[in-house]
Amino acid sequence: MTKSYTIELPSSVGSGGNSGAQDINLFDIKSLMGMIYRRFWLIFAGFITVFGLVAYMTFTQTPTYRAQAVIQLDTNQINVIDLGELFSGVGGATTSVIDTEVRIIGSRTLLSRVAQEQNLIQDPEFNWTLQPRKESFVSSARKTVVGLLGGDTSEKDPFAGMTPAQKENALFEGAVGTLMNKVRVGRIGTTYLLTVEVTSTSPETAARLANEVAEQYRVQQLEKKYEATRKATEWLLERVTGLRDEVEEKEQNVERFRSETGLLEAQGTTLTEQQIAFLTGQRGQAQIEVDRARARYESMRRQIDSGAGVEGVSEVINSDLINSLKTQRSEILRRVAELETRVGDRHPDLISARNEVTDIERQMNAEMNRIAANLESDLQVAQAQLNSIQGEIGRSTSQLRGNNVSLVRLRELERDAETSRVMLEEFLARSKQTREQDALITADSSILSTASVPRAPASPRVFFNLLLGCILGVVIGAALAVVTELFDANISTAEDVEIKLGANPIGSVPLIRTAGFLGLGQTSPADVLVENPLSAYAESIRYLRAAIAFSDLDSETKTVAITSSLPDEGKTSLALSLGRMSAMSGSRTLVIDGDFRRRQLTEMAGLKPETGLVEHLFGACQLSDAIVKDRKTMLDILPLSLDGHTPHDVFGTRAFDELLERLRSMYDIILIDTGPLLLMAEARVVAGKVDKAILVVRWRQTTRSAARQSLTLLRNFNADLLGVTLNMVDLDRRRHHRDPGATYKAYRKYYQMEAKPGLFGWSKPKSPKPNTKGPKSSVAVQVPPSKASKLTDPADRISAE
Repeated sequence: MTKSYTIELPSSVGSGGNSGAQDINLFDIKSLMGMIYRRFWLIFAGFITVFGLVAYMTFTQTPTYRAQAVIQLDTNQINVIDLGELFSGVGGATTSVIDTEVRIIGSRTLLSRVAQEQNLIQDPEFNWTLQPRKESFVSSARKTVVGLLGGDTSEKDPFAGMTPAQKENALFEGAVGTLMNKVRVGRIGTTYLLTVEVTSTSPETAARLANEVAEQYRVQQLEKKYEATRKATEWLLERVTGLRDEVEEKEQNVERFRSETGLLEAQGTTLTEQQIAFLTGQRGQAQIEVDRARARYESMRRQIDSGAGVEGVSEVINSDLINSLKTQRSEILRRVAELETRVGDRHPDLISARNEVTDIERQMNAEMNRIAANLESDLQVAQAQLNSIQGEIGRSTSQLRGNNVSLVRLRELERDAETSRVMLEEFLARSKQTREQDALITADSSILSTASVPRAPASPRVFFNLLLGCILGVVIGAALAVVTELFDANISTAEDVEIKLGANPIGSVPLIRTAGFLGLGQTSPADVLVENPLSAYAESIRYLRAAIAFSDLDSETKTVAITSSLPDEGKTSLALSLGRMSAMSGSRTLVIDGDFRRRQLTEMAGLKPETGLVEHLFGACQLSDAIVKDRKTMLDILPLSLDGHTPHDVFGTRAFDELLERLRSMYDIILIDTGPLLLMAEARVVAGKVDKAILVVRWRQTTRSAARQSLTLLRNFNADLLGVTLNMVDLDRRRHHRDPGATYKAYRKYYQMEAKPGLFGWSKPKSPKPNTKGPKSSVAVQVPPSKASKLTDPADRISAE
């Protein structure tokens, strides 16, 4: 099964002149501060974790030192030889050349020379076999796990099976690899200055190695130049001797061939070549004419074959005859149209006019075919001219082919001789230059500044790391808070009900903890309501009763269905508490247990009836026998018998409809405790038959998706939804409860202290003292003074007024 999640950003409700205008996507400062307040401990935990890790890594890290040497590339170096820039320096160096030099300095070849010169294989920093053995936590844990699994935990020699020379070579390669990780070569801006930075745990070693890398770079340049110069000199001498003999022989061959063939030239080309060049130009022009004629003819032929008619052929647009015929046809067509409106289809004038139109169209088609024939003739003429020119070119080419056989051979000999002559002159000049400048070879770089011994470690940077740890801690903590907030699909406030569910919030009922020590002395919130009628819980129920009483000022609300999305959301205790509050206020109240599966209201009221709702609906008992009086109040309860049969359809029967009509005349308010909407179809049927429906949502337990689905079901069954009530709001979790009236600061003097769980159950307050921990959320219902008389309980009138 695939689960889908809906992510909603926190938003705030703005109020002003237009109270209905709300921006559900506004992420303002108030929402941000509210999120920080709710997720403070999560943010703090993320901050402490990240900051602690950064601080631990900072203070346990071994200090390292960094030394820097600066190398200057010589861009004005005089090239000792200039043979394909084989021996040239970096004069006129581009960015790519300088980047290449940077790579060379950091290459394994050059750093191997440094490691050999400095004998790094004897330095414990570069030879791990000389370092003291420190087993890491990860290694110890791995060894422990392997030992528990029965594996071999003995240490293995990495050099097993190697000869002493192979072992030394492996250690040397390891030292070179370590040195490569410690050397950083870079360029200063766009200059010709290169920096060599070496990091080491010893400041002296860092400075010594940085200077050695720079020096070995210069030495490598000199050795490379000397070796290249020596090889070039030997090669040049050999080539000069061979080229001199080659040039003499080739020049003699050219003169001998001229005398044998007698080839002469006029202005560098022969007459046959000039004629071929002229005919080639003519052929190109003729080809253009042929292509143009073919394109016009084929275009017109396609248009004619497609049945486009005279109007669809572009070649006849400029034809005067066609245009004249078009004009005549237009006039006759206009006359035909007039005749068709005045005379019948067989009228002689109409027939004559239509014949004229047909004749003109025939003439137009004939003219169009004539134009097509002319285009075809032009194409044939142009093609004949092209073929004639092509034939002339072929004959001239054949003539030139025979004449040029000897000429090609002559020019080949001349080019060969000229090439050898140029090479000989070049090699003579370069050989002389090489011998003269052999002693002037210098490196293409110089050490601008040597590395000095650093005084302070380069890392760790304590202040920077701690500052970075603080920033990362705050960022990660905030990210955790945002992610938690985004994936929080629970409902916390009346604002969430209004914005995220699009429903009317009608109150928040605080959580009443009903269990004593070790689960002894359990009681229900409805009993707390009776024992503490002026408590915060009672006040929230009183607000809810006022909302029902004045939900519709035009008509009286008598039947109310109290339902929820899923089980264990507190709807049953809320229904019983609301019924008792109404009965205590003097209203004739009936509560019906409509949850056939669990019968919780019957059990919560402490009833074990033999007859109830089902038995009455099916004629097994009288209504007076089925209704039971509440033991603690004047509330009437229509329970469900424990042994009664529950049919599949009870609320959909006519008997239930007649029962509701009868109860309306008997009671001021009728409350029906239904089953969960998402699980029981009966609850949806009841919601559509009563005057109002209240959806109970458990605070921070019911998901938004479940509540939305329940609201959709209520709308589908035409239920008149009074609103959504937040139930079981935990007043101790202040960070997740942010309604504006959550503190009840202005009303504390009206509340008694609620009962608190004691060692063996609930204890009553000693005296009616003001409550300093009132309900976290409620909705005050504004009631006109003229309607306040409907509330029989003085406390209700105080709340309404």
